[in-house]
Amino acid sequence: MQLTNRSKNVVNKEMTFWERIYLPAIFKGMWTTLKHFFRKKNTLNYPEEKREFAPVYRGWHVLKRDQQGRENCTACGLCAVACPAEAITMEAAERKKGEENLYREEKYAAVYEINMLRCIFCGLCEEACPKEAIFLTDRLIPADYVRQNFIFGKDMLVEGVEPEKRVDVTVRQKHITEKKTAVGV
Repeated sequence: MQLTNRSKNVVNKEMTFWERIYLPAIFKGMWTTLKHFFRKKNTLNYPEEKREFAPVYRGWHVLKRDQQGRENCTACGLCAVACPAEAITMEAAERKKGEENLYREEKYAAVYEINMLRCIFCGLCEEACPKEAIFLTDRLIPADYVRQNFIFGKDMLVEGVEPEKRVDVTVRQKHITEKKTAVGV
């Protein structure tokens, strides 16, 4: 009884002498190995040599400050809404009297956390931010064994006040790149 019409005729052909001793197959494999042996290596000796990143690489997030050292983030929540992985959480608070030198607007992010294990580094938070407060830099996220260490709070995200602790994101800023494309550079 035949169930389908897709049956194939199997030929039980005898192997030749050279096929039985496998020497041609072994020499063919050795030839392939020998060809690869003399090719240029693709690996790097990592700590000594570092690979160049593409200019569009997205790494560690940073919350920017303005020229006076005040935080740009106004806790509008657009970055959290735009995040497809729901990695960003924040709590807004009102600025108190005497904190004008810390925060730009009346409302600021009292708690701002990014779960780096959930983040897919898509850059939508960067695009959604109207104040250009959050940017993805070219820095790598350090490896760790504890999951709690991958929830980055404001202590790890906000850049320093000192000029040497500032993070240069001019390549990724919208208003600068839009001017370059408008001029035709």
